Amino acid sequence: MGLFSRRKHPAANDAPTDRSARDATIAHLKEFILTRVGVEAYVEPRTNSTPTTVMLVATDGEWTRRRVPDGEAAAQIAREMNIPIYDVQRTGYPQRVRDYNSRQRLARKKSGGH
Repeated sequence: MGLFSRRKHPAANDAPTDRSARDATIAHLKEFILTRVGVEAYVEPRTNSTPTTVMLVATDGEWTRRRVPDGEAAAQIAREMNIPIYDVQRTGYPQRVRDYNSRQRLARKKSGGH
């Protein structure tokens, strides 16, 4: 396929649509919640270039992000798992995420990674 192919790749920016992809996303989010301390959810709105996502953040700043169909789907997962959920447009990201990312960059630099 050429660099400027007209062929579209809808799966690249769309929320998972088939049952197995949804189940895998939910399983990943639940596993993260169950294996980390103090997890909170942050809903990131859909933009022109990215779908709606939910970012889970643990107490130490470790995070994971997954596509979700919409904010209500993220809220449902948060309710089921009994964790707080925030709209990132209103609250912003917690400082611990930036601190965690900085620690990860330093660790990669020290180990010779890029």
